[in-house]
Amino acid sequence: MKALLSVKPEFASKILSGEKKYEYRKQVFKQPVESVLLYSTMPVGKIVGEFTVEEIVSGTPQALWKKTKDYSGISKSFFNSYFSGREKSFAIKIGVVTKYESYIDPYELDPTFVAPQSYKYIK
Repeated sequence: MKALLSVKPEFASKILSGEKKYEYRKQVFKQPVESVLLYSTMPVGKIVGEFTVEEIVSGTPQALWKKTKDYSGISKSFFNSYFSGREKSFAIKIGVVTKYESYIDPYELDPTFVAPQSYKYIK
């Protein structure tokens, strides 16, 4: 199964360049997901690429940061702020990344498209 993931443009760029190898989430997929379509939020507003899911890593925020910090693509302060008050945290380990040559405008495919708050499954 595929999922569509909403990601801020700065993080989408880091994923596509290979600098960011983990995408952090407060909640993660409930169903098995093999690959992720990368929706770069506004002002881009397009699907810019995709990546395979290598694994889902979870644990306390402190343990997760220790394991993933070298390829986080974010600062420790941003990480701490994002997971503030959380006992459990998740990271999607990014596998093979494909950057689309032509970005896909989901609003052209579906005028009623609504970007997911976090993710949504794609059939």
